[in-house]
Amino acid sequence: MSGHSKWNNIKNKKGAADAARGKIFQKLAKEIYVAAKSGTPDIDQNSALRLVVEKAKAANMPKDNIAKAIDKAKGNANGENYEAIRYEGYGHGGVAFIVDCLTDNKNRTAALVRSAFTKAGGNLGTSGSVAYMFERKGSIVIPNTYDDEEMMMVSLDNGALDFVSDEDVYSVTTTPEDFIKVKEALENNGVEEFLMSEISLVPNMYTALDEEGTEKIYKLVETLEDIDDVGDVYHNLEEL
Repeated sequence: MSGHSKWNNIKNKKGAADAARGKIFQKLAKEIYVAAKSGTPDIDQNSALRLVVEKAKAANMPKDNIAKAIDKAKGNANGENYEAIRYEGYGHGGVAFIVDCLTDNKNRTAALVRSAFTKAGGNLGTSGSVAYMFERKGSIVIPNTYDDEEMMMVSLDNGALDFVSDEDVYSVTTTPEDFIKVKEALENNGVEEFLMSEISLVPNMYTALDEEGTEKIYKLVETLEDIDDVGDVYHNLEEL
């Protein structure tokens, strides 16, 4: 995927987050809580928790909200029991989707996700039906107000897979293992603002649609993200 298309996807996701910030923070708090409950509630010793906290920071989630979610896990021995569930399927035009959820009621979540796909003219598939089209990678996006050559060298010298100068941003791709190393190197070289900072699923093959089809995919994404149990939504639509 070109840097241009990649950043368009990020902007679309960010726009949705800005429009429903409270709901996004609520979902992130749930992810933080689950990560803290699954191990020690210490980001220095719990890598899963650290990654979710990095994601929350990039979404501008207040530090107090992050701390409250961790504290809730510390003091809630029995607490809520959330289960991670992944759904795979196809939207309009054969666009592949992966939907990651955290739920305390599998039947409710399954019904809501299935309904969203059905109403959008898509369908759910079996486990593994589209997973091969995606790879787990670190994604870091920063404003291009920094020196491009310096940022590129810092990123690549610390293990980044790719560095793309795109419109008004720099996009850095890493392996999951080198994500924290690259991000810390950028911070140590003066980067203070991260527009995106997370490990996510990145498509390795894409489906192209016309403008009408593209709008149908965006509408399905919005419908899925409106479901409280849904965390991350990934798809392989190629931007126009």
